[in-house]
Amino acid sequence: MIVSAQDLTFRYGQRVALAGLSFSVPRGQIFGVLGPNGGGKSTLFGILSTMLEPSEGKVQIAGLDVVRQPSEVRRRIGVVFQSQSLDRKLTVLENLTSQGHLYGMSGEKLRRRVREVTERLSLADRRGDLVESLSGGLKRRVEVAKALLHHPAVLLLDEPSTGLDPGARRELWQYLEDLRSQEGVTALLTTHILDEADRCDHLILLHQGRKVAEGSPQELKAKVGGDVVVLEVDDPRELGPRISQRFGVETHATDGALRVEMAGGHRFITEVVEAFPGVIRSIAMHKPTLEDVFLDETGVGID
Repeated sequence: MIVSAQDLTFRYGQRVALAGLSFSVPRGQIFGVLGPNGGGKSTLFGILSTMLEPSEGKVQIAGLDVVRQPSEVRRRIGVVFQSQSLDRKLTVLENLTSQGHLYGMSGEKLRRRVREVTERLSLADRRGDLVESLSGGLKRRVEVAKALLHHPAVLLLDEPSTGLDPGARRELWQYLEDLRSQEGVTALLTTHILDEADRCDHLILLHQGRKVAEGSPQELKAKVGGDVVVLEVDDPRELGPRISQRFGVETHATDGALRVEMAGGHRFITEVVEAFPGVIRSIAMHKPTLEDVFLDETGVGID
């Protein structure tokens, strides 16, 4: 495994931000950590990027301990932070050249590598542009190019789609998938965006510092099964037990709504409306999503 964490715990004083977290990432995989803000994702990212030391537990990247061998780990990771780390007053080329110097790269080796990463990320015609003149999507691509410059074993990305419009988000993901398939790059990312998590090869769901589920997006959604029917009603907690008793199904009350997971949801819709006339304001049905998985595991939504 290129990344492994065992019984990882981190405390801010008395508050536990991570509690006994364990996971492993195979080489060449896009691995996602999905959860709401405040769920522990940023703390985990800080540990993986060697900026924080865990209170307990062990983390290895490329066989190196992030606490005992942080300098060696930094040479093997590329990091794309949530907040921008580019110098806006420098060109794309100047930003990448400065980054290369930090890793001891220079001369023709550095120039060749800058050409490679800018061509790979369709930035070749933007090398001379000032960063401040670029769109959000292009800036994010430069961030990825910067992180890849020194041939890292693992690319770490913290909320990589932050601030991007849907088109730029799709474009960024296409580049990440190309890097995985064509160069074998391993990417580990944190996110609270469901469609971004859906594109990962493997996920862990993180809530209040604990892993609540793990698997591929397809495996996780299969746990829900069938259809998800959402009933908008005035008093979900009063109506839920009545529907459960009438139809023999489990209901989940949320703010202003009831969720029911079942096969043949279209038939249930007709039957429940007839059984409780005038009580249901609106009704909707969808196939299971990662949001449904998170709700089932935690009782709360991701946002």
